[in-house]
Amino acid sequence: MDNQTGANRLQGNSIGLTHIVFFVVAAAAPMTAVVGATPPAFAFGNGAGVPGAFILSGILYLLFSVGFTAMTRHVTGAGAFYAYISRGLGNGAGIGGALMALLAYFAIQIGIYALFAVFMAGAMESLGVSLPWWLWSLAVLAVVVLFGRRNIAISGRILGLCMIAELVILLLLDIAIVMHGGAEGLSLAGFRPSEVFGPGLGVTMVFVLGAYVGFEATAIFGEEACDPDRTIPRATYVAVLLITAFYAVSTWAIVQFYGPAAVTGAATENLDGFYFAAAETMLGHWSVQVMNVLLLTSLFACLLSFHNTLNRYFYALGHEGLAWKSLSAVHETHGSPHVAGLVQAGLVALILLGFGLSGADPYTLVFSWMSGLAVLGILAVQVLVSVAVIVFFRRTAHQRSVLTVLVAPVLATAGLVGAFLLVSSNLTLLTGSENPIVLAFPEIVIATGACGLLFAAWLKRTRPEHFARLGRAFD
Repeated sequence: MDNQTGANRLQGNSIGLTHIVFFVVAAAAPMTAVVGATPPAFAFGNGAGVPGAFILSGILYLLFSVGFTAMTRHVTGAGAFYAYISRGLGNGAGIGGALMALLAYFAIQIGIYALFAVFMAGAMESLGVSLPWWLWSLAVLAVVVLFGRRNIAISGRILGLCMIAELVILLLLDIAIVMHGGAEGLSLAGFRPSEVFGPGLGVTMVFVLGAYVGFEATAIFGEEACDPDRTIPRATYVAVLLITAFYAVSTWAIVQFYGPAAVTGAATENLDGFYFAAAETMLGHWSVQVMNVLLLTSLFACLLSFHNTLNRYFYALGHEGLAWKSLSAVHETHGSPHVAGLVQAGLVALILLGFGLSGADPYTLVFSWMSGLAVLGILAVQVLVSVAVIVFFRRTAHQRSVLTVLVAPVLATAGLVGAFLLVSSNLTLLTGSENPIVLAFPEIVIATGACGLLFAAWLKRTRPEHFARLGRAFD
């Protein structure tokens, strides 16, 4: 094995800028986010102002990225958020952040597996094959594990092909709408302040923020990246800009297709077919069939991306001695954290079986609930990262500007706290449920972080030397 530092280290210099961007944009699942997440934003949020909401979210995450990427040369291991928070706020906060990140990534994985099963079951029933949804989830899980144990670059190429196919079909729709001039002629409708900041912006932001979950995964691949000091920051900025531009353009185009005055009504009347109706009109029936297939590949790409992300969190925790040591084992041929992949896949399978055998609806309960929990978890961790950046650079000698290490992180922290509160206050809309468990999601996220702090306190008291080394296993 040609690892960068020997045994039990991920394979260094194995992926570059393009691979990492593929992982991150695939995790954002462009087809799923556009076709599945934006129609409710148009229907229940600020209507024609949805494109501008993506610009606002993009600005927020660019601000977050300024401080986030400034830490790259100081933290290059696979621990990502865990290592970042540990360096800035201490090992206790790092463990708490790691647990919240694991909760969020597990939740989004479970939700996406359920959503994949919904679409796959629908496609196969038209062919006369009818199976319980959770069997389709377990089947795709097996395929994801198979690819996840291979060299990371192979996953990157697969994700790239899936992502390009998604972007192409949606861009074809965008171009067709522009070429036909829209319902009322092309305009800046969607970006006008009166539309963006109109009633319902808060509701729209709930759906829009969820479309960015996963972009922060760039840092997780620091140990495997070529020239991580440059590659990780560039990949982060490219991913945020690409996601923002693509979503803003696609939602602007659909506003032009229906017209700014009619787009809210069209989304309300036809949430499921909002984009499909436009595609059939502009491109023909073939495009609807292609989009249905690409929904499945989009979800598969998303699952593969999050699977690789979680593998590296497990690997980092094993390397740090915070979990089973064998989680840090890497494959002799592929240099991948294959044991971590099998363990986390086993946990996912058990959870899916639990939901399936209990009769839980895969869309209205599993996907909706897990999506809400995941968005809250990631926002909470991002808040901790932004604060950690501020504290770290106040304690560390550096030559970076005050805009990089203070102003941008402070603005990002304020924006992310606001986003957390916004999502918390709109959980009923996001999940479609008023169940007390759903309403307790913010407390569950915070309690998960608190458990990390308590565990850290116990570790510091009983194994002080081990505790002192935490967050530096990759130095």
